[in-house]
Amino acid sequence: MLYKGLKNKLMCALGACILSSSVIAADFPSRDIRLIVPWAAGGGADGISRKISNIAEQGLPKSIYVENINGAVTATGLMQMTRARPDGQTIGVLTYDSVITLPRGKMVPGYSLDKMSLIARITKEADSIVVSKQSGFNSFEELIAAAKAKPNTVRIGVAPKGSGPYLAVHRLEKLTGVKFNVITYPGSSSAETEALLSGELDGAISSLGDFSGIIESGDAKGVIELSSEQNPSFPDVPPISTLGYQLETGSFILLAAPKGTPKDTIAIIENSFKKAYDSTEFQEWILKVGVTPSWLGSKDVQAWVDELQSSTFKEMDALGL
Repeated sequence: MLYKGLKNKLMCALGACILSSSVIAADFPSRDIRLIVPWAAGGGADGISRKISNIAEQGLPKSIYVENINGAVTATGLMQMTRARPDGQTIGVLTYDSVITLPRGKMVPGYSLDKMSLIARITKEADSIVVSKQSGFNSFEELIAAAKAKPNTVRIGVAPKGSGPYLAVHRLEKLTGVKFNVITYPGSSSAETEALLSGELDGAISSLGDFSGIIESGDAKGVIELSSEQNPSFPDVPPISTLGYQLETGSFILLAAPKGTPKDTIAIIENSFKKAYDSTEFQEWILKVGVTPSWLGSKDVQAWVDELQSSTFKEMDALGL
């Protein structure tokens, strides 16, 4: 009798938990959803996050508002997200640095992807090589030929050590057998843009979207994308795979919630953003800004991140980075 009574109590408690979770999901969202973007306002990740969330909220009873919390290579904002109540009312945006740079360098105590539940991948944005008009280079082949002829003279700008572009330039050197004069620039690609315009750099590595302004003005030219897929927004810039090289680097935008967020709640968020992603408005807009839409849902995105980390860390080990 004692065992039976205890069993009944446990079953009731379990049922209450399930019911409670269902009630929470049914009431979600009970207030406006806070979307933490761990970069300053005005950047690419911020613009994409704002655009898709503005569309996603149209299918929800509450709004989604973006809060920019910059610092510690995205860790400041994302750690605030992971400390929030796991009810789906606070979610966050992850980029390359969130997934690769921070975990690799163990830069911020307490930061961990294990404290997050990944919801979806929204975009992939390949790195590219853009050359300045003043450099005289008109193609990737010309750039590589010059670097082979005179090692350490072709000036290439990238983000600091640990970043995607920093790793990309060293992988490119290994693949092509050249040696660039690599110059790092902290912060956004705006510093590299200024350096290209002033003649301080011959080329730079970042996304084509980051350099779209000076590409459109004719002050710079995209010569290659470090990808195996053609970017539909820049049909004149070939992927590096067409030249026989296998090199894919770049950033992306992921959505995540605090670990422990109910699956039903995750599903509501995911469905809302997937509808926004599929909308004509978002698809037309994202191509205009030069970014490739690339959806992966909650069932697949964690495996993709695990594989990305594994392969990238192996490359870093091989290069001694």
